[in-house]
Amino acid sequence: MNLAAQIIVKKDFHDIEKLFVAEEKKFRNQRACYEVKKTKDKLVFKIKAKDSTALRAVLNSITKLISVYENAKKVVKE
Repeated sequence: MNLAAQIIVKKDFHDIEKLFVAEEKKFRNQRACYEVKKTKDKLVFKIKAKDSTALRAVLNSITKLISVYENAKKVVKE
C-alpha cells in the first residue's frame, strides 16, 4: 500500500525550514521519505510511505522536531 500525507506550516516557516536542512529525507529501510518545499507564505512537507507504520514514523519525526522548535521559542521568550 502506498500512502501520502502533507504537513503545512504557515507560522515561523523560515526558521523551521532551517531545522530540516540537515535532516535525512530518506530513511534507511526505504519504506518512507519526505521532501520539504517552501513557497512565499508556507512550508510544505510531502511525505510518502509504503505502509501506515512508516507513515506514522515520519509524521512523528517531523512533528517532534517542530514541537522542539515551539518549546525552545517559548523558553527564549520567557
